[in-house]
Amino acid sequence: MLCCRLLLNPKPKIMDVQLNYFALLVAALSTFLIGGLWYSPAVFGKAWMRENGFTEESLKKGNMVKIFGLAFLLGLIAAVNLAMFMGPENKPAMGALWGFLAGFGWVATFVGTHYLFERKSFTLFLINAGYSIVALTVMGVIIAAWK
Repeated sequence: MLCCRLLLNPKPKIMDVQLNYFALLVAALSTFLIGGLWYSPAVFGKAWMRENGFTEESLKKGNMVKIFGLAFLLGLIAAVNLAMFMGPENKPAMGALWGFLAGFGWVATFVGTHYLFERKSFTLFLINAGYSIVALTVMGVIIAAWK
């Protein structure tokens, strides 16, 4: 199909995607809401800390401005990338599908590969990969809903 399109139109518009910057901002911020719940002690926080060998004290030593600032920047990059991947899609159900496929098909598979070589636990893989899948699925819904 793509080869037929290229034969009929040898100069296709590659970047014909309009981005809704408000949707991208909300999608990036959604990762904090999801992460706050996902990694809370009531959900996976205690297991995540145990699997990483973290303590309450060791977590307090990090530079929170740097960590949260860069996490937001990375979330924003992920939102832009997902929006570009989704193209003009504006159905939330399809946005959820594209987000899930990006999370499961790309992120989880690569995280899994890293975890295998780093000898990290399967439990930690499930926690972190699961977060990525859920976060990207929600991002896809937000981005599609506001196209």
